[in-house]
Amino acid sequence: MRIAGAPSLLISHGRPLSTIILRGSNVSNRGKLNSISSKCLAASAQSSSWSHTRRFKSTGSPFSTPPSNIDRLDSGSAVPSPLSTPSLGPEHVGATRRFLHRFPVIKWTLYSCGSIVFGLAVTIGLMLAYDFTTYREAHVGKVPLAPLALHPEPGGPKNLPILSNNVDDWQDEVSKELCKKERLVIVGGGWGAVSLLSALDPNKYNVTVVAPTNFYLFTPLLPSATVGTVEPRSLVESLRRIIARVHGHYVEGYAVDVVLPSSTSRKSFFSPSSPSTEDNLLEVQVIDGHNWENLTGEQDKTSRKRVYIPYDKLVIACGSVSNTHGVSGLENCFQLKTIKDARAIRSHIMDNLEMAALPTTTEEQRDRLLSFVICGGGPTGIETAAEIYDMMNEDVLKHFPKILRQAMSVHVIQSREHILNTYSEKISEYAEKKFSRDGVDLITNARVKRVEPEKVIYTVKQPNSNEVKEMEIPSGFTLWSTGIAMNPFTKRLTQLLPNQFHLKALQVDSHLRVKGAEPGTMYALGDASTIDNRLIEHLYEWVDKHDTDHDGQLTYNEFTGVVKDIAHNFPLASKHFEKMDKIFKRYDEDNDGKLGLNELASMFTQVQSGLTSLPATAQVASQQGKYLAHKLNKLAKVRDAAHREGKQTVDVASRTDDKASAAVGRVDVDDTHYKPFQYHNLGSLAYIGNAAAFDIPFLPDSIGQFAGGLIAMYAWRSFYLSEQVSSRTRLLLLIDYIKRGVYGRDMSRL
Repeated sequence: MRIAGAPSLLISHGRPLSTIILRGSNVSNRGKLNSISSKCLAASAQSSSWSHTRRFKSTGSPFSTPPSNIDRLDSGSAVPSPLSTPSLGPEHVGATRRFLHRFPVIKWTLYSCGSIVFGLAVTIGLMLAYDFTTYREAHVGKVPLAPLALHPEPGGPKNLPILSNNVDDWQDEVSKELCKKERLVIVGGGWGAVSLLSALDPNKYNVTVVAPTNFYLFTPLLPSATVGTVEPRSLVESLRRIIARVHGHYVEGYAVDVVLPSSTSRKSFFSPSSPSTEDNLLEVQVIDGHNWENLTGEQDKTSRKRVYIPYDKLVIACGSVSNTHGVSGLENCFQLKTIKDARAIRSHIMDNLEMAALPTTTEEQRDRLLSFVICGGGPTGIETAAEIYDMMNEDVLKHFPKILRQAMSVHVIQSREHILNTYSEKISEYAEKKFSRDGVDLITNARVKRVEPEKVIYTVKQPNSNEVKEMEIPSGFTLWSTGIAMNPFTKRLTQLLPNQFHLKALQVDSHLRVKGAEPGTMYALGDASTIDNRLIEHLYEWVDKHDTDHDGQLTYNEFTGVVKDIAHNFPLASKHFEKMDKIFKRYDEDNDGKLGLNELASMFTQVQSGLTSLPATAQVASQQGKYLAHKLNKLAKVRDAAHREGKQTVDVASRTDDKASAAVGRVDVDDTHYKPFQYHNLGSLAYIGNAAAFDIPFLPDSIGQFAGGLIAMYAWRSFYLSEQVSSRTRLLLLIDYIKRGVYGRDMSRL
């Protein structure tokens, strides 16, 4: 406030005396000013009591109040420098708050920096505390071993060691208890196998996994690993870490053959398992990195490398191999199935870039070295082409001579009329337009004839005529990604089992049981299997079952029972019978209200011709693995309950004609206690060069069929992050994406 009749004296109530500002004062009126100051001090004593409290805390005594500036003026001393103040007063704090309130950007910047520093400090402290509390020196005493763990007995047709016990069977009580359970052997470590392991009850089966590599690979992102967008280590997870959840065992090797027991040696479904020479045996070629050259004789090497693994239930999830289509020269191509393939492609691309950057490289050689030919217009081929183009357009242009970007070319050879032909037409057209803008050469309606070390020869059908013209492209890199073929192990099974006629996979029924094998003992998943949809094979069975008047014809009511059986045993075909009245009238050619055998045969043939096999994708394998895990859990509960009740029931197919077997209690356990497998298409994704395409069938076309730029690409990345098998790989993949955004792709040669 302002005091009348006094020099310009500003007093701020509630503040210490150091805030009083004197203007124009002199020595003559100093006494008057002292009197005014005393009155002001008395008026504001109560409001400034907190200041005295603060002085009390800082000095240790309520009577040791430091002199005010007015007192110092009275004594003739000079005003002290602000630097000599022992602590900041409330007026400085208030000024700071007003400043931060006036500039909120600075305030929130300081808050953010403080939060980051605090968060880092807490994180480092937690890490140190975790290391300090978890580090222990392990002292392992004598480990109990099963009698045949280290010295398995030989047996079987080839007199190979039978791994009836594992070295860790008796290492703890849980493992020892699981030895009494059914032996579940899984061949493969891909999507189907890992999905099965993730949903399997850990206390129901004695699990053994046989795979050539001891890690699970996230295959959809392999194209990103070929150019350094993500690191190969971010795509793999240890199989042993995954198997540990079910207390299982791992054998590094290839399944090469099986030994099937005779029909007379079948055991009860509910009887406890015990290894014997009459068991189902899986022959495995063990991978051993030791030097075998010192062994005497090739036979000795083979016998030491191969073993038998007994099983009660065998799950075949070993995947597939690339289809050659009879094309010669594929040894000059790269494939993209494994992590080794991705590393080899990355090294080859880096070598070509470095060689093309040399001054001694001619223009013709440079054009060939930087010509990338992709054989196949499916998701793998298109995503690889997009990744290569993005790398050349972003990272090569930044770190290499610009002439390399000028010489670079990407070619995609597709046998169909459009790329991504399994997607919707909208997405296929978007991808083609995107590649056309980017300068990616799309060659459709063409077939590769031959692959040579430095060029690809192909034939293309002319659009305006039936003439086929042969052409060639110089190539410094050729990728082969055109379909799948049967794995050698699955091919061997088709030779051993009856009713196996498919050329690319094992035929299974709607319960994923391998046809021709003893029911309930052998299943197949993913690329290794295809569901048999031949309705015609069940024609007589269904007619005999539902023809109540035994006249060899089915009325509409009798036909309704057949449709229910079709929906139960062949879910993929059930949608064709949703409108039963229309389909009944369509095939009732003589309009007598009944369907004869010929009319039913015509109907079944027409329906099954419209059925397509499930796509060989990770989504199908994952759903089949989870389905089989839930079913095996259910069957284990049924087995345990029946074992407690002392039942002895043998699992057989539902359409058995062995009446004597049925009389002693043979039932179709799978069909009785669990529903058949039904695939739910959740959609497809594809990366097409800093953009992505989505095809989600259960949403309206305006929403479900979407292709776009960065937003779609980040949605694509988010989906694959959520699909990771562990938080470890999810974190590594996220770090890779951040590194790629900040520093670009890793252009070093591995």
